[in-house]
Amino acid sequence: MIRRLAELWTGCPIGFWLVLAACAYFVWMAVRLTVIDVQHHLLPNRIVFPSYAVAGVLLLGAAIAWAVCGSVSATGSDPSAQLFGIAGFQAVAAGVTLYAFYFVLRVIYPQGMGFGDVKLAGVLGLYLGYLGWGHLVAGTFAAFLFGGIWGLALILARRGTLKSSIPFGPFMLAGAAVAMAAFPA
Repeated sequence: MIRRLAELWTGCPIGFWLVLAACAYFVWMAVRLTVIDVQHHLLPNRIVFPSYAVAGVLLLGAAIAWAVCGSVSATGSDPSAQLFGIAGFQAVAAGVTLYAFYFVLRVIYPQGMGFGDVKLAGVLGLYLGYLGWGHLVAGTFAAFLFGGIWGLALILARRGTLKSSIPFGPFMLAGAAVAMAAFPA
């Protein structure tokens, strides 16, 4: 995400500010949802549902701004502008894909996944998809890796069993954050 911000700063400042606002909102959302999920095993709709609109507007706006900035550039056809132009569509497709993946997991084993996690997956898919499909895969993998390590630590510390319920939202958010921060866009 840092590299994407740098590209936007030099090529399209309005896109930069939109992505920066999306990142700030992500941090606010992640902190709020993590605290609530750890305390209550709940990801409230009053935070998750508006996040679709906020992330969608900001990220799609950034993709459109970049496409417009690229189309009026002096070179006439900037390949990176085309990339950013399709980033908006890719973000939406990734959001739907990640939502569907988590929904299938919920249907297969309802006790293993809460529906709040399914709803949050769509929002995280928007963020990760804006950066690329590799980010979506990395963020999803990291979420399950972090959750698995935490579960194993609970079992080894004798504070849980294989049937223990853990809040998965914080691991989903951490996985997305790591993928956005660690992998180049």
